[in-house]
Amino acid sequence: MVRLGFIIGFIALLGVLLSGLAAYRVHDQELALDRIALARAIDVHASLVQDRLTERELLARVASGLFRAPSVLKPNMLEPLRSAIYAFKTDFVVAGWIARLQPNELTAAQAAIAAAGFPNPQIRGYDDKPIDPARLTRSIDVLMDLEPRSDETKALPGRSYDQDPVRSAMLARARIEKRSVASDPVPLLSGNGPVGVIVAAPVIPEGATEPVGFITFSYELASLMLTNDDMSLFAVALKDPRKDGGELVANDQGVVSARTVTTEGPAPSATRTVSFGGRDWQLGYYAKTNSARRAEQTAIIVAAIGFAITAMVCGLFGYVAYNNLRLSREIQVRIGFERRLTAVIDELNHRVKNILAVIQSIVTRTLRHGSDIDVARELLIGRIHAMSNVVSLLSESQWQGVKLKGLFEARAIPHADRIAVTGPDIAVSARAAQSLSLLFFELASHSDEGLSLVGKHPHITADWTVTGEGTDEVFHFRWEEFNTSEATRRPDSDFGLILLDRVAPEALGGTAKRFFTDVSYVYELTAPMETVVDMTERDRTEKLSQPVKPVR
Repeated sequence: MVRLGFIIGFIALLGVLLSGLAAYRVHDQELALDRIALARAIDVHASLVQDRLTERELLARVASGLFRAPSVLKPNMLEPLRSAIYAFKTDFVVAGWIARLQPNELTAAQAAIAAAGFPNPQIRGYDDKPIDPARLTRSIDVLMDLEPRSDETKALPGRSYDQDPVRSAMLARARIEKRSVASDPVPLLSGNGPVGVIVAAPVIPEGATEPVGFITFSYELASLMLTNDDMSLFAVALKDPRKDGGELVANDQGVVSARTVTTEGPAPSATRTVSFGGRDWQLGYYAKTNSARRAEQTAIIVAAIGFAITAMVCGLFGYVAYNNLRLSREIQVRIGFERRLTAVIDELNHRVKNILAVIQSIVTRTLRHGSDIDVARELLIGRIHAMSNVVSLLSESQWQGVKLKGLFEARAIPHADRIAVTGPDIAVSARAAQSLSLLFFELASHSDEGLSLVGKHPHITADWTVTGEGTDEVFHFRWEEFNTSEATRRPDSDFGLILLDRVAPEALGGTAKRFFTDVSYVYELTAPMETVVDMTERDRTEKLSQPVKPVR
């Protein structure tokens, strides 16, 4: 025995050491693989972003090169370019022609804008206030034409960008550097429009040294940075060039917002630099998953598997040492059968315990100390009958739900003939049906106590409505017993109070209240429709009820 124990102990120690070593190696490998995968994904993304930016910048250069000897006052300046620019990437928001106009050219420019069909040809500042040519002493940059033309963009031609700090700085750089440049991030089209960048390419006629105008293309920032990939390993943020520690991020809908990075916040996993419009833009990449935690979890799983295998080897070694091979096989077959039988019995025990727990709660609350045995017997039979009825209805529908009006049946609900039921014929989920069936029985079983006092049957109404749309739909149920007062209606039992005030509302994820009016007793229940109907439960049971298709 001592020698056998020593051998088993040695095997166990060796297994523990090997399991720990394997877990350590797996941890390092998983961590390295995640970092490599993240780095490669970031490099690919940065390369794609750079390619997109280069293509958009090339479009501006090509478009500006098509202007051989442009006339800045000609209407529809972009007309020759429309087919050409759409042959390239068409994800720009607006393409525009901005002309540099002298003060004596404003009148002719206004006429050209009117001839092009734009509704507001008045030459005006960026704040839409008219510009007086007599007060101008230098040339100004005016938007003369744009593409596409829509209700939102037709009102833009005629604006001067000299007062816009972002666009005027972009045009000044393009005029001085005589190459395409990009603006700082700015709202496009309007002050609350999508955030994007504008690339401007100067148009310089042959033999001239100064540009006569600019071709501009506006792009949404989210699409340029490829930030809407839900399956990506990382989230992308653009460093704001105007603010230290500022970043621009886009959500899943492509809406860009600004945020400030603090020293306490998470640092980006990596940064990459891309060139666009004659300047460098820095992208910050934030990993969506914690590689270290994932590697630790994998290592724990590997170690647990190793320890389990070690324990199994030690147990098997001790078992084989006391038995021959034939007896070992027979015993293992028996053990396997017993384990399967135990699993089935455990599952059966679990389900039976749940049913017994509900019945025990009903019996305990119904047959409480001091209760009338005849009343308790009727309540107990009725409550169990209500459970049996809803289970039968669910079985008939293959647990696909029960029509709400079907719960108001005479065989399960007392005084069902005196209940006026109104409401849409919705199908509630199995869980909701069980709670509502007990709820309706509990309400109906207390509705006939005041007959000897009031001298007539109380009139009962049960109605429900559904308000809202989509995920905001709300189920409203109202039970009202007329010709009933607090003096004539029997107080609810302990079980009834728990069911009315807590169990039913919690099962449906809603709220309930009960009160007396001058002429009636009212119970109201409000719950979200997604818990009352529960389409996920219906879809799941529908799949389980479908016949299994044979494998071909």
